[in-house]
Amino acid sequence: MSVVENNYYIIHGSFGSPFVNWFSWLQDFIKAAEDSREVYVPQFPIGVGYQNYENWSNLLKYYLDLGLINETTTIIAHSIAPVFVSKFLIENKLKVKKLIFVCGFNNYFGINEEYDTVNSTMYLDGIEDVKQYANEVICFYSDNDPYVGYNIEKEFADKVGTKQILLQGAGHINSESGYDTFEEIVAYL
Repeated sequence: MSVVENNYYIIHGSFGSPFVNWFSWLQDFIKAAEDSREVYVPQFPIGVGYQNYENWSNLLKYYLDLGLINETTTIIAHSIAPVFVSKFLIENKLKVKKLIFVCGFNNYFGINEEYDTVNSTMYLDGIEDVKQYANEVICFYSDNDPYVGYNIEKEFADKVGTKQILLQGAGHINSESGYDTFEEIVAYL
């Protein structure tokens, strides 16, 4: 099996899709680069009874088994996906090149019952260990996220981030808060 180098993953959050927010825009931006990088934007199982760590992990293991995740991979993850990715890398002792986390959080309950149910299996203790599995961990977060409070996102970034970027008034950094594109992320790719 051949290893694909310098590829990218964009991973959506709870009840999400590869086709919302700034994901398609970013996929197109990365693909347009001169070196024709591969970008994967998988659809993870969503909904109560389907979205859980085991199901999401099985999908990412599929890519891993194909040699499509390695030390040259960059993973961009939004909302619940940063903690999922962290748990996956730690449990599989898998090193990647770079992690870019957007509005990440861990061990937070209170969005609503459905979100709390599907998010709960993603959480883990010792999340700071993810720093051993990436050369860089860049965390974007906002000061007015309507779903996950600033202090929760800041605490997450403090534990895992090698660099933090606070975006003023950016909400959950999604389409709902005006982020159909995400120019700020480009400098960190």
